[in-house]
Amino acid sequence: MADNGWRKSTYSDNQGGNCLEVRDDTPGIVPVRDSKVQNGDTLTIGADAWTSFLHHIKH
Repeated sequence: MADNGWRKSTYSDNQGGNCLEVRDDTPGIVPVRDSKVQNGDTLTIGADAWTSFLHHIKH
């Protein structure tokens, strides 16, 4: 996947901490990667599972 289109969490800072990046331009799936290892593996999660995950960590 090309590097453009990845978005880092607004909770992330530039201190080199543990950060995830996601893409929003892939209907039905959410690609996730480690922001520090941009050429590394990408985890692909179904959009419904991602929405459920976000709901649980916010509540």
